[in-house]
Amino acid sequence: MGKHQKRISVPKSWQISKKSNKWITSTRPGPHNKQQSIPLGVVLRDMLGIVDTRAEAKRVLSEGSILVDGIVRKDLRFPVGLLDVISIPLENVAYRMLLDRMGRLEVYKLKDSDANKLCRINGKTVLKGGKIQLNLNDGTNLVGSNDYNTKDSLILTMPDKAIVKHIKYEEGNLAMIVGGKHTGEIGTIKSINTVKSSKHNTVSISGEYDFETIEDFVVVIGEKEPEINLGGEVVE
Repeated sequence: MGKHQKRISVPKSWQISKKSNKWITSTRPGPHNKQQSIPLGVVLRDMLGIVDTRAEAKRVLSEGSILVDGIVRKDLRFPVGLLDVISIPLENVAYRMLLDRMGRLEVYKLKDSDANKLCRINGKTVLKGGKIQLNLNDGTNLVGSNDYNTKDSLILTMPDKAIVKHIKYEEGNLAMIVGGKHTGEIGTIKSINTVKSSKHNTVSISGEYDFETIEDFVVVIGEKEPEINLGGEVVE
């Protein structure tokens, strides 16, 4: 994979100008796929406006002053994706990456610079000795137990990733939609419909209006209220 790509060919999730320059930095393989992540250097320059050029972004990152999920990242091409938290300790500010109603990634400024991270359990693996490994949506693997089920969500501290709270994927809980035509909407899980075929399971959501979406697009974010700050001020 090349270090650069043409702006005109970037994924639809990138909310950047496509005609200001011909080339832009591409993402490096990492915890998020290319369609749902943005290079850290592009986030700093084009979305947060912290720097004006790629060279400035490279210098700032080399100083170790930018953290993603509590870990210092110095790679311009590191992929930043959904629910990741970007923090700048020297400025005492933090931002969370979320999706807008058009499926584009946006950064929201957080009031609490020590915000926790929400992750969805995408799968479980049985390790040697019978231990259960939880495979999370951001590439993190944690040793857990069978008390946790696929599609449940976890609230983690950063950077040690200790489990603060377990939110079950069940009817009555609050969910955020991360794909399809209802991307970015939040509502209560009304019912979970299991399909006994090769088709996707579906979930009925009740919010501003009732709708149905596939199970893979649903991320549980709380019981009655969101367990994480979903952001207030959108950084444009």
